[in-house]
Amino acid sequence: MKKYLISLFLFLPVAVPAQGTFANRYTLSFSDVMRKVEQRFHARFKYDVDTAGLKLPYADFRIRPYSLEETLTNICKYYDFNWWKQTGNTYKIKPYEYPRRHTEEGGKMLDYLSSLYADRTQWERRRDSVRREVRCLLGIDAYRDSLVHKKAVLSKVRRYDGYTVQNIRIETLPGEHVYGSIYTPATKGKHALIICPNGHFNQGRYRKDQQQRMATLARMGAICVDFDLYGWGESEREYGKNSHQTDRAHVIQALNGLVLLDYMWDNRKDIDRQRIGVNGGSGGGTHTILLTVLDDRFTASAPTVNLASHFDGGCPCESGKPIQLAGGGTCNPELAAMFAPKPQLIVSDGGDWTASVPQMEFPYLQRVYGFYGAAGNVHNVHLPDEKHDFGPNKRQAVYDFFISAFGLDRSKLDESRVTIETIEQLTE
Repeated sequence: MKKYLISLFLFLPVAVPAQGTFANRYTLSFSDVMRKVEQRFHARFKYDVDTAGLKLPYADFRIRPYSLEETLTNICKYYDFNWWKQTGNTYKIKPYEYPRRHTEEGGKMLDYLSSLYADRTQWERRRDSVRREVRCLLGIDAYRDSLVHKKAVLSKVRRYDGYTVQNIRIETLPGEHVYGSIYTPATKGKHALIICPNGHFNQGRYRKDQQQRMATLARMGAICVDFDLYGWGESEREYGKNSHQTDRAHVIQALNGLVLLDYMWDNRKDIDRQRIGVNGGSGGGTHTILLTVLDDRFTASAPTVNLASHFDGGCPCESGKPIQLAGGGTCNPELAAMFAPKPQLIVSDGGDWTASVPQMEFPYLQRVYGFYGAAGNVHNVHLPDEKHDFGPNKRQAVYDFFISAFGLDRSKLDESRVTIETIEQLTE
């Protein structure tokens, strides 16, 4: 019997036990626990949190031998941390982020939302209720009631190959302004209008690919209006560089998009009011969706590299106001679905949070559009080998969409004809 017991113990795994007993909660240092987890699961961890001196009670009991990720969840939740899988078996430990969830959680959210409506009548009841709550939680109507309605200040028109550019400044609230640019086709007649909120790409509305997109759409027959993020570009001089990382940015950026739409609608006789589009990338895609929730005048929408059920936008300018709490809980795909049955393009890629769109978010949108017999009106261009940007293939998808939706002139699709202006020209 003794010989048998000795042989058995030779095969038991050797591990440093948690210090103490039930009386002191089987405590180990956080660093010791994570070393154990690394060894057990052959994993590697990176940290965006300060772990010095942290102690973890009931440490070994949090480990699930069958699942690294459940183990990490059990450990991280004690400190209000979260884990995120990187490449291979590397994980990053970060603080809890209220607008970001794991992809699987997004799928569960879409399943829950889908259970709330089985037909068009149930959907529209939910849609109208959530839309009202979004507006209330954003608080935008109080700002709209305070608009000063002063005359826009316009620069001289600059003429290029098939289009013109003109800078615009409008005082919105007392002493506050929206700054933007208007790209107009050189041809006469009524034109589609596309409002283009910006994302967090370097240089904002002054960057090369932004000008290429605005000018190319203008050459093909659409008036495009883009504008600075709150606290970026010319707006930074007015509000300061720290103003962008605030929940006020969430409201003001939406307000600015609507102010520009109002101005163009009321003052430009060359606008075709039946063709009003909205298109932006990244954070600009988040605001593309939000603008369609706030205003029924939009008739075609193309949010680009932003849509996900598990990510609301990582900047307070996208998620600073708690609009995702509307209706007891919502997410950007449900807000995008409110655009049904109008034409909508979702551009996604394999290198950011939109990688899940073909399998999760797009089928959800098709289901809601199906309530109107219009599943063919929502489109997804997925670029699995690309990353988070507004590169040539993403711009091409946007061009193709608006050519189809608004009857733009494909023969004028030539980015090489675009003149890239200096920041000084766009801010004069």
